[in-house]
Amino acid sequence: MSAHLLPSHSPDGRFSMSVDSAEGYDMYQTEKEQPLLERVLQRLYLLLRSMRYRHGYRPLGPAFAQPRYRRVCFRLAYYVSVLLSAILLLVVLFSTCFPSYTHLPPHYLSLRERVSSSNYPGRGNPRNETVFIAASLYDPTGQLARGHWASSILQLIDLLGEDNVFLSIYENDSGDEGEAALKELDDRVPCNRSIVYEHLDIDELPKVTIPGGEERVKRITYLAETRNRALRPLDKPTTRYDKLLYLNDVAFDPVDALQLLFSTNIDDNGVAQYRAACAVDFINPFKFYDTYATRDLDGYSMGLPFFPWFSDTGNGQSRKDVIAGKDAVPVRSCWGGMVAFDAQFFQQDTRTNVEIAGDSLPARFRALRDENLFWDGSECCLIHADIQKPLHTEEGDEKNQVETGIYMNPFVRVAYDTKTLSWLWTTRRFESLYTLVHNIGDHLVGLPWFNARLGEVPGETVQDEIVVFDEKGEGSLQPIERVARHDAFCGRPGLQVVQPREEGKKGWQTIPMPT
Repeated sequence: MSAHLLPSHSPDGRFSMSVDSAEGYDMYQTEKEQPLLERVLQRLYLLLRSMRYRHGYRPLGPAFAQPRYRRVCFRLAYYVSVLLSAILLLVVLFSTCFPSYTHLPPHYLSLRERVSSSNYPGRGNPRNETVFIAASLYDPTGQLARGHWASSILQLIDLLGEDNVFLSIYENDSGDEGEAALKELDDRVPCNRSIVYEHLDIDELPKVTIPGGEERVKRITYLAETRNRALRPLDKPTTRYDKLLYLNDVAFDPVDALQLLFSTNIDDNGVAQYRAACAVDFINPFKFYDTYATRDLDGYSMGLPFFPWFSDTGNGQSRKDVIAGKDAVPVRSCWGGMVAFDAQFFQQDTRTNVEIAGDSLPARFRALRDENLFWDGSECCLIHADIQKPLHTEEGDEKNQVETGIYMNPFVRVAYDTKTLSWLWTTRRFESLYTLVHNIGDHLVGLPWFNARLGEVPGETVQDEIVVFDEKGEGSLQPIERVARHDAFCGRPGLQVVQPREEGKKGWQTIPMPT
């Protein structure tokens, strides 16, 4: 028998609906008055019941068939629909009235209008600054050199003015298709350039001895070397560059690259002031990607990887500035897929009066130099640790540092595919809704991760224990004395080494930490 609704009146005079004995439930509103979610649940319930009868199953027990249980079920569905409606309302409200990072500062709008109002080369470079663009690629399919990435690079060169740009691309072991695509791109580039494809022999790189006695190349050592090879043209001091723009294999808007270069943290004269300025990169429309290299102004690692990204641990200044919508959020390090540097830190003829936290100039990418084999850090964090303003001490106490010269610019966003990039302007409009949830989530999961070295003062001698390996690769725990370094905030426990690239495998592996 098919189910059919029969109107009835309860003893107290209220209108209700009932069905035949096979379906039987009471309701205090007509079907048309019910929320959509409740009607869907009812239809699903009827479908499941009919299937049970059709296949000879017993009906649901009498306890479930009682009206009070069904009312609870449908009332819960009603509350869920109300909650979803409230969330949708909040999204619309915040997108309309409180959008995040959508109202560009006046000088950002001015530069964008300057770009769109004409077609002459160099229109996006108002002071004709010279820019060295560097990239280290792995492009086995050739889609970077033939696709959106290459098109964006060529547009950016046009906006900067080809006479103001040097393009350096380094690629190794990407295969025949990658090499062919890179040669095609080389023919299209109108500016001075160094486009190199080669095989990098990892046996030429420094090695470490891992448990078991085998010698391997650290992943960070390899990555630092490939990034530095893209900087090799800077070793010839023939041209003085104002800016260095380092790019990952990201999808980006060329005008955003201009904003990062020339609009971040401007002074009273409208000139950008930074040692480094990073974009914000996304692996999907909501998730921040580069947590490995990013540290807030206090040196803490990231919170949950969605807006506002930083935790409130310590002073929480980076988090506060993101929530306030600032274009220059002070941090200790960042990367974000695209970074603009003050090029003086990377050139041979660097001014001698510039104070840095690192050991020497010109700066180059590197791996951590540490007695502990299982203490590692990103080369993209260490480069910022080296060129930032040093922490000063006064009477042995570490002073609170207002800024490092390193900034993150949340107005500038990139992605690792074009579809994600197309969504970023939409999702940023309501991302401020996440702030409370983000803070609660950080505390629930214990972010940021603990860094035992974060409180160390650079230059001081500290006691430590490390695992030391003998010739057989057997390890033992031994006490040591070491000098605290300025890059301690970049480190974390772990060790990754290079392995041959194979189908379905990464080009690196993690070595388990000994117990």
